[in-house]
Parts: sequence; structure tokens; C-alpha cells
Amino acid sequence: MMFKLDEIIEASGAELVKNTSESDDFKISTDTRKINKGELYLPLKGASFDGENFLSQAVERGAAGCFITKDFYPENAEVVLRVKDTLSAYLSLARFLRRKYNPKTIAITGSSGKTTTKEIVYSVLSEKYRTHKTFSNHNNEIGFCETLMNMPPDCEVLIVEMGMRGFGEIELLSKYAEPDFAVITNAGTAHIGRLGSLDNIAKAKCEIVKYLKKDGIFIAQDNERIKKFVRFEGEKFYYSLADVKILARKPAYSRFIYDEKEYELNVEGDYNIENSLAAINLGYKLGMTYDEIRRGLAAYKPIEKRWEMLDAGGYKIINDSYNANPDSMKAAVSTFLRHYENPVVVLGDMGELGGMEDELHKSVGDYLAGLDYGKGARYLTVGKLAGEIGEELENSGVFVKNFDNNREVSDYIIDSIDTGTTIFLKASRNMKFEEIIEQLKGEIKV
Repeated sequence: MMFKLDEIIEASGAELVKNTSESDDFKISTDTRKINKGELYLPLKGASFDGENFLSQAVERGAAGCFITKDFYPENAEVVLRVKDTLSAYLSLARFLRRKYNPKTIAITGSSGKTTTKEIVYSVLSEKYRTHKTFSNHNNEIGFCETLMNMPPDCEVLIVEMGMRGFGEIELLSKYAEPDFAVITNAGTAHIGRLGSLDNIAKAKCEIVKYLKKDGIFIAQDNERIKKFVRFEGEKFYYSLADVKILARKPAYSRFIYDEKEYELNVEGDYNIENSLAAINLGYKLGMTYDEIRRGLAAYKPIEKRWEMLDAGGYKIINDSYNANPDSMKAAVSTFLRHYENPVVVLGDMGELGGMEDELHKSVGDYLAGLDYGKGARYLTVGKLAGEIGEELENSGVFVKNFDNNREVSDYIIDSIDTGTTIFLKASRNMKFEEIIEQLKGEIKV
């Protein structure tokens, strides 16, 4: 997205230190490795890095100029702008674009399902509107800014995913997004290690309405904690799987009735049906027809590492290892067990559960052991915490083996599991379960 120089100064509150450029149109870049000729380099800072150390490299690689917070700047920079804080400037520039082009803006958060819900919403709304969304799970402040910087000028609907690790983070994103619609998919156990309680998680998620427009609409899972802590006087709408009649559950397919209308998804899982309810309601609130919404749902495809189906060394793999928390692990594994015969489930550690991590891992094992289906499943757990899941299952007479690392579990699968078997992978991202797939494919020697 291009800015005029006076727009940059107005939006960011920058002081113009130098300008010898013949151009008045600039893009903003925060990465010297990808910077293009004529762009302005905005150096971000973190606990262990300072982008201002790379001003000279940015200009050498073609940048027309740069933002600074200190006194130094390269002599050959054509444009130099001084700001107090570069992240604040970046956020302000993003908000300037949101206001200038004024797309209908949808903010989505939740303990789990927010990325999937964003993708389903995008699939539906794209049937009628020129729609732009957060890439992958780039849902922090920098990802928000990147989303706006890459937004096409003719965008009609903007979908922004909002993640958080603590209080204040979603409120900050809401402040700069100024949403017309706010969606909370649920308020569960993700990040409980940082926030300490389920009530605190719900409070943090409900920050999304802080800057929701007064005539905007709040849409959320019918969740008592969300209802308790949301502070919004405008229109509120709650959805629930209890309002759905499920007609068909098959691998890679769901069919259901909601509000007396029939819909299809080319993915399994009751939780995906519930995620789709947010998209259905947003579609109607934005004036879409039933046929448009139905086509958009049917067109949805999961993104990489979210129920990703592939072949690896003769095994059929369902890779859902993008991330994991107790709620999403229970939902995903139970869905897999419902649809596949002789299932093999590989589970890894879940992160960011704090002092409750042992208890919460045990709760997953206890839940899975209590299911009235999938009794013949074989569980392979990787890591000490996942071993707590396995211990609860093993106490109930379920087949379980625990491994220290991905190499060990890959060797076991190759030696002991018949090719053609469908294997489900679920863990937090730091477990790097893609290594299992690579090893099964033979891309890494074992």
C-alpha cells in the first residue's frame, strides 16, 4: 500500500528530518532482507534486536529512506523521519489505511479455532465481497500492520485475526483496527499458564469489544464466561452447536441444518461446524444470500498443518500439529476417532499451560479414555507432558507407548505400524511434528 509523504507524517506524527527525494509515493518495509527500491525502512525493535542497527543496509539495498528514533541516519538516505516509537508509528500507519479505505472490518479472536474461523469467514464472504485477511496466524501487532499494508485499495471486507498472550494485547489491536464486527470463537484453556484462570482468559478475549464501533455487532460462542465479561451495549448475537442438527459426519465432510437451512463443509469435526456458524451469521449480517453463504462454506479448505491430509512413506497422515491446547486436542482427537477405523494417534506436549500443565495433560487422557467410541485406538505420545496423557489412557486399558522424541516415534511407526494406516498428529508447534512426516517420507535418515 502506497503513502504520500504528508500522509506518513500526519498518521505517524513523525518529524521530517531530511527530504531530497523526487518521489512523493512510498511503501513501508520493516525487513531489510526483502526491501525494494524506493521503499521507506521502518526499524522495529524487540527484546533481543534493534532494527535501527540496519539502517545503512536498508539504504544500500535500495531504500529511499528510513525512520529513526535516535540521531544517526545514513548520509545517502533521501528521506529521514524521526518518531518516538517505531511500533506505535507502524500501528498508526495501519490505522490510517483502515480509515482511508474504510472496509467493513471483522476482528476475530478465541482460545482455539480463531484461525480456522477466519479462513471459513474469508471463504464465505469472498463469494460476494473483495475480501482481505490476516495471513496464516500472523495475529500480533506486527502481523496486524502487515495485513493492512498488504490490503488492496479496493478491499470491501477486512478480516483481522487477533491473538494474545496476556492482558491488554487484544485491546491494543482493537484500538487500531476499529472493528465493525467482533467475533469470539470461545474462551478456553489456551494461555492459562500466563493468565492464571479461565475468568482471566475470558476477560482478555472480551477486550476485543473495547473499540468495536457503537453501531457494530458482537458475535460469539454461547459461553457464560464471555457473556459475564463482555462490555458492549450494541447488538450482541450468540451461536451454539446446540442449535445445529447434524445430518452427516464423514471423513472430510459434514452436513448440517442451522436455522432451518442446510449447509455442507468439506471437512469433518463438530467444532468446525460450530466455527462455521460465525461465518454464516456474519454473511447474513452483511447482506449475503443463502446460496452465497452455502457456496462459500462448501469452498472452504483447511490451511497447512490444520487437519492437513497427506501421504508419507505409505502412511495416510492427518496433520493437525499447528498448535494445541486441551480443548482443541480433545475436540480434534475425538473427531478423528469417530471417523477412522483402527486409528493411530500421535500426541505431543502442549505448551503455555503454566503450573497446571500436568493436570491439564491428564485431563485430556481422562477425557479420551471416557469416550464411547475409538476403543481400539493406539496412542503414541512424545514428550514428558504427553506422557501424562498416556498414563491416564493406559490406566483405562488403552494401548499406549511413550517416546522421548520425534525420531523414536518415527522409528516405531516404521517398524510396527502397517503402511496404509491412518495416523493423526496433534501437538503444540514447538514439538515440530513435521519432523515425523519428513522421517516417514524418508527425507531425513533414521
